[in-house]
Amino acid sequence: MRKKLLVLHPHLPYPPSQGADIRNYHLLRWLADRFEVDLACFSDDPAPPDSPIRSMVRHLIVRPFPTRGMAERLISTFFSPKPDMALRLFDQSMLETIVSAARETDYAAVHVEGIEMVPYGIAAIEELQRRSVKVRLIFDDHNAEYMLQRSAFLTDARHLLRLPGAIYSLIQWKKLKRYERAACSLAWKVIAVSRKDAEAIESLLPGMKVAVIPNGVDVSHYREFRSGTKPSAPTLVFTGKMDYRPNVDAMLWFTSEIWPHVRREFPNARLLIVGQKPHPKLAELAEMPRIELTGFVPDVRPFVALADVFVVPLRMGSGTRLKILQAMAMGKAIVSTEVGAEGLGVTHGEELLLADDPRAFAQAVIELLKDDSLRERLGKSAQDFVARHFDWSVIVPKLEEVYEGIL
Repeated sequence: MRKKLLVLHPHLPYPPSQGADIRNYHLLRWLADRFEVDLACFSDDPAPPDSPIRSMVRHLIVRPFPTRGMAERLISTFFSPKPDMALRLFDQSMLETIVSAARETDYAAVHVEGIEMVPYGIAAIEELQRRSVKVRLIFDDHNAEYMLQRSAFLTDARHLLRLPGAIYSLIQWKKLKRYERAACSLAWKVIAVSRKDAEAIESLLPGMKVAVIPNGVDVSHYREFRSGTKPSAPTLVFTGKMDYRPNVDAMLWFTSEIWPHVRREFPNARLLIVGQKPHPKLAELAEMPRIELTGFVPDVRPFVALADVFVVPLRMGSGTRLKILQAMAMGKAIVSTEVGAEGLGVTHGEELLLADDPRAFAQAVIELLKDDSLRERLGKSAQDFVARHFDWSVIVPKLEEVYEGIL
């Protein structure tokens, strides 16, 4: 008889179309093959009866996303000891439902995906321990969240007009450092997506060892996609959630500091910014010539397929970028900042080109647009690299080591 596992996700991980949802979906599939899984998550569109998620889990608990007004966030920023991420998804109904499930079920473990769900994981563990159930907490921290806010602070602090964002990030950085330390101290095992993130988390608690399970990609799903059209103009592509702060910063920086250099060499070049919920700060970009913001798309592959060069001009953030893995799997030539390619173990000039200075970044893009053979060589090398190191068939079995002692 299989043991029971409570899994807590910030979002319903289906369809697995972006970011953490892709990671969470593939890890959930592995867990569901080995445990009787109860999944609790948030979604404004509950899974339909024929959703694969419902066939994977024993019980599915879904609640609408809670809302927090700007005034409430402002008050908590200055007066609550908890970071914004610990309050973002708090919902009393979800808390009561999870405690009730822990009261009725002898879970062998509670698996928490993301720091937003830590309060629910703690509540479940406390209820199980009250009943003297031997239970363990596995915390997939994804990124070193406190380091992400530190990175955001250091970026925004250089610009007077971004001072409010810098102040917010400074406060969150300090709060998250304390909160993340406390959360990790309660966990039996902690997981991160890269060795750099693992080291940052380990520095919070000397002696703690963090398991690394990188983000992955279904290589064949991307490699085998065929586009029926070839753009007549040189095309650059960026993908990501466009209300996510690092992505917003990346596109504002790229279009102001890099894009003009590219346009001088290639006046007919175009830029596709592919991703849902474009932030109001990006509205001005939609008015610029040769730039298109797509908004939500059900499948990024047709857009990535159009790319002569895939760009990743990120200046803040942590973890590993699924956008790069997807572009690699499609054999695309990539130009990225060092931050954008963190945690992947790539080499400049082998799998992609790296540049942090705006002019150097622009020159790398221009070089690739002028050199078909270089684009082809980098794309082929990137595709081989991602298949060897980041296909889900390679990544998911790493959970076996994390769960040793529970299975």
